[in-house]
Amino acid sequence: MRKKSFRGGVHPAGMKELSEGKPIQFHQAKGEMVFPLSQHIGKPAIPVVKKNDPVLAGQVIAKADGFVSANIISSCSGKVKSIESRMTSAGVIAQCIVIDNDGAYTLMDGIGRECDYTQLTSAEIVEKVRAAGVVGLGGAGFPTHVKLSPPHPEEIDYVIANGAECEPYITCDDRLMQEQPGWIIGGLRVLLHLFPNARAVIAIEDNKPRAVAAMEQAIAGEDRMEVMLLKTKFPQGGERNLVHAVTGRKMASTDLPANLGCIVDNVTTLAAVYRAVCLSEPLMEKGFTVTGDAVAEPGNFLVKIGTSFAEILEAAGGLKAEPRKVIIGGPMMGMAATDLNVPIAKSYNALVCLTEDPVEKAEQQMTHCIRCGRCARACPVGLVPQMLNLYAERKDYDRYVKLHGLDCLGCGTCAFVCPAKRPLTQLFKMTKGVILRNRAAEAAKAKEKEEKAKEAVRV
Repeated sequence: MRKKSFRGGVHPAGMKELSEGKPIQFHQAKGEMVFPLSQHIGKPAIPVVKKNDPVLAGQVIAKADGFVSANIISSCSGKVKSIESRMTSAGVIAQCIVIDNDGAYTLMDGIGRECDYTQLTSAEIVEKVRAAGVVGLGGAGFPTHVKLSPPHPEEIDYVIANGAECEPYITCDDRLMQEQPGWIIGGLRVLLHLFPNARAVIAIEDNKPRAVAAMEQAIAGEDRMEVMLLKTKFPQGGERNLVHAVTGRKMASTDLPANLGCIVDNVTTLAAVYRAVCLSEPLMEKGFTVTGDAVAEPGNFLVKIGTSFAEILEAAGGLKAEPRKVIIGGPMMGMAATDLNVPIAKSYNALVCLTEDPVEKAEQQMTHCIRCGRCARACPVGLVPQMLNLYAERKDYDRYVKLHGLDCLGCGTCAFVCPAKRPLTQLFKMTKGVILRNRAAEAAKAKEKEEKAKEAVRV
């Protein structure tokens, strides 16, 4: 089987062996459950419950605010303790619904009821996905019902199942493909029903041979599905890179995959689509890896959304050594954790605890840029990080934008290969944030000025 890939990229140590052989364990949360109102790209959801209200597992506790938003579903039964500001796993204070978990996990009526998707219209399928609160579970958190509503569905000719799982350490998608391939295939069948001119490609890196074998066996007899082997390289699972590797089509930074005739969904998202449409199960749980050399018993879990990171770490045996670095997500694109008493949201899939801090070590070794050009060769987008670094440090935002700095994926490949140990990724993320905040402020001022002008005319 020919292996596909993309331009640039790096080959960090996989470290998958810590947890790849560990089957998924179902974890039933015991403590209070916390549900941030923003667990997705788009506007935060609006609470539809209040303090002391009883709730059931599978109940909508916050409704989407507009098209690009997503419902929040309770993953437990119990009583609403409060709606208050809490620290989230993103390190920010946000409004959250806090539920006292009664431990019974009493389900709403109708959950688990089987449904024949072939008897549903496209609008009915998309509505079931929307109602279930399904978002991209590979990390992006984009509302899935939006992705499944392209303006020209007849032009979609590829449905791509992202099984790359290219981040080091993380193995929950690998285990899902091995243990529940039927869920993923079921989700693909639903999408192929929505997009009758499309063919499904299940894209998996070649360091997951058992997942490849399981998915190939699962698609036997499916004439519109194939498994495609990818080279193991980071960030192979990035949407833009994946579309190019699978189809050969180049995706501009302003493009969506649908502009190129593609729908891309993580394998865990596809499983959630199947469960939402065919089993009437809203999004209440997801795959999660707890790993790293500081963890006593690294493993993979099916965890209830709203469970605290501290509780799932305890389920993995806790710590066997004092960690120097704790990361939510993978080491390339994840975030350093400052507090584990925060909830697992929809888009997070791992907790990595390390006895050494690679960023700390890099800071001790940092020198001035030596102009070697390795960062440009590694960048999957084709940027020149050396020059972006220069203009970012000077706060010359106009030149930074002209060099397409806003196209940066934040993947970390430039910092990974940099022999001078420059903190390129961190600098680019901060710079992008400043530019976008400045633009938002300018837009708000312009709108205010326009409103004042309109008011003056009316007077």
